[in-house]
Amino acid sequence: MIKINLLAEGKRPVVARRARPALVGGGAGPELANLLLVGGIVLGLLVAAGWWFMLAQKIKQKDREIVAAQKEVDELAQVIKEVEEYKAKKAELERKIEVINTLKDNQRGPVQIMDEVSRALPELLWLNNMEVAASTINLRGTAFNMSAVANFMDNLDKVEAFNEPILQDATQRAQGRGARTETYDFKLNLGYSFRKAPGGPGAAPAGAAGAAPAGAIGTAAAAKSANERGVE
Repeated sequence: MIKINLLAEGKRPVVARRARPALVGGGAGPELANLLLVGGIVLGLLVAAGWWFMLAQKIKQKDREIVAAQKEVDELAQVIKEVEEYKAKKAELERKIEVINTLKDNQRGPVQIMDEVSRALPELLWLNNMEVAASTINLRGTAFNMSAVANFMDNLDKVEAFNEPILQDATQRAQGRGARTETYDFKLNLGYSFRKAPGGPGAAPAGAAGAAPAGAIGTAAAAKSANERGVE
């Protein structure tokens, strides 16, 4: 059995205890520091997470821009390819058109030459051979007199597309005994061009009316005059 002496306990002298100085914050210093530390760490993590999220969004935005730019580049590459194909087709078409026009000119040129030469043929003269080169015409024929040859050369010289004809040769053909007619074999050549002259329609053509005959034309004219006095 436990006995408690209450009297002895009550007689003890009362000793005044010193009051401990109060700590700032009501004695919660370490806890507040820890709380601030944890809050700082959490805040730093939040800031870092926010910064990382923002960078991730920027990266995604840049990736989307790169994809859009690549798509545009692919579309432009297709357009460029189509343009190059169009240019190639256009060049091929122009080449074909040029070939067709050249063929037409080549077909039309001999026809015009034949027409102009046939129009220039006078009486008492006929052609035996005609050779057409790239820019020259060689003619061989026979005439009853040299005046017909001179008329033929004059008529050819009046054609705008023809250059001045040049008489290469004129030979009297030997006739049999008793023949009363004489014939002359002649050769002449001339240049031609059916392209329009740079001076336009108003430019004076070669061998225009009023020009004095020279060279082979003068020789043919003299032969014509002599023939008119003697033969005709």
